[in-house]
Amino acid sequence: MSHVHALYIDDTWVAGKDSITNVNPSDTSDVVGTYAQASVEQVGQAIAAARRGFTEWRQSSLESRYSVLMAISDELIARKEELGELLCREEGKTRVEGVGEVYRSAQFFHYYAAEVLRQIDERIDSVRPGVEVDTRREPVGVVGVISPWNFPMATAVWKIAPALAFGNAVVFKPANLVPASAWALTEIISRQALPAGTFNLLMGPGSSVGDALISSPEIDALSFTGSLDVGRRVAAATAGNLVKCQLEMGSKNALIVADDADLDLAVEAAFAGAYSSTGQKCTASSRLIVTEAVHDAFLEKLIAKLRTVRVGHALEEDVHIGPVVDARQLESNLVWVERAKADGGTLAFGGERLKRNTDGFFMAPTLFVGTTNDMAINREEIFGPIACVIKVRDYEQAIATLNDTNFGLTAGIITNSLKLTSDFKARAETGCVMVNLATAGTDYHVPFGGRKDSSFGPREQGRYAREFYTVVKTCYTKA
Repeated sequence: MSHVHALYIDDTWVAGKDSITNVNPSDTSDVVGTYAQASVEQVGQAIAAARRGFTEWRQSSLESRYSVLMAISDELIARKEELGELLCREEGKTRVEGVGEVYRSAQFFHYYAAEVLRQIDERIDSVRPGVEVDTRREPVGVVGVISPWNFPMATAVWKIAPALAFGNAVVFKPANLVPASAWALTEIISRQALPAGTFNLLMGPGSSVGDALISSPEIDALSFTGSLDVGRRVAAATAGNLVKCQLEMGSKNALIVADDADLDLAVEAAFAGAYSSTGQKCTASSRLIVTEAVHDAFLEKLIAKLRTVRVGHALEEDVHIGPVVDARQLESNLVWVERAKADGGTLAFGGERLKRNTDGFFMAPTLFVGTTNDMAINREEIFGPIACVIKVRDYEQAIATLNDTNFGLTAGIITNSLKLTSDFKARAETGCVMVNLATAGTDYHVPFGGRKDSSFGPREQGRYAREFYTVVKTCYTKA
């Protein structure tokens, strides 16, 4: 029997009620490992342990918190090649993307280690003579973290690092498709000088472990990244217990290619936005809105680019796109291809499953043209290497089309016009806007989040993270 990677509860590695096998989407004969599955009862145990750990960790010195976060960061950097390869094996990112994600995860811990020492409270003059007022930030308490499968380390870390930095305890439930990266991260954290119970790992399905975590009245805050449908359930469950909630959900991001665009730059931005990470990211530009003046020339260049793309095993050299994450996701993508055809879209490139030397879930980068913004494929999130070109008359129609969606995470434009740039930044109804850049790719020290159905609650990342992971106390003192 293979070794089972255990859960981590109250400073102890413990067995789960059963286990699952994690396989490589590039090669299903490659077993990444076997991982324990928590019971509903263990969710309660982890939350109780976190409550005990919180009472001690919240009183820890700034230097001790700084040292813990820096130690985690340093080890992630030192092991980025090893852990990056592990990440690629379980999720399907290319080696460059996997190593880069581990390195970025280290940067989050490094940044929030510095934030620990930047915690400065505010003194305010009272309107009453002889009274002093100051405001203080205190940790919110026990934080539940539910992370997605597409960025198995980075998304988890940008929640965990600020939670620990501000003195909170964490109960972490990763997506069940990607337990290996979560377990490796937890193993690093388990060796740090944290009070018992401060950090806990619960692997298991969302239908049991996740539901028990979001429904618990014993947590103080819940940060979730995932689909809109699940996000709505999280919001309803936490609202019933008046638990603070932060949600990052779906998207249907668009990239506008304007009349005056540098078309080579536009193609690179479109490709990076739509197809990197196999299109499996919330910031992917699945709608390419192109003005009629440059439509044909842009399309010719983009298809020429797609012809050069190599799809294959994530760890092979010179591979641009790895597999999709699993068989279910591949089947969903292929169903969307047929639906887009039935709705009147023209398949200009790709659209099929690919065979390679290993048994994996490979799909050709796919491009539809002749689509309209009311087609289902341009309304719903797909999460695959599929992009649709929408031809528009001019910039005004482009910006109207971009905003015609219930989502609002990221948006981009390729233009050399200062006027269009300024107008676009003002009128794009999204949380993040990119000019002459891909819609995917954000910095860790600035706020991240969206509008409409894409996000709910305080922003993530940067200094804005303290809005979620802390509570404000206003103190009055009469001299």
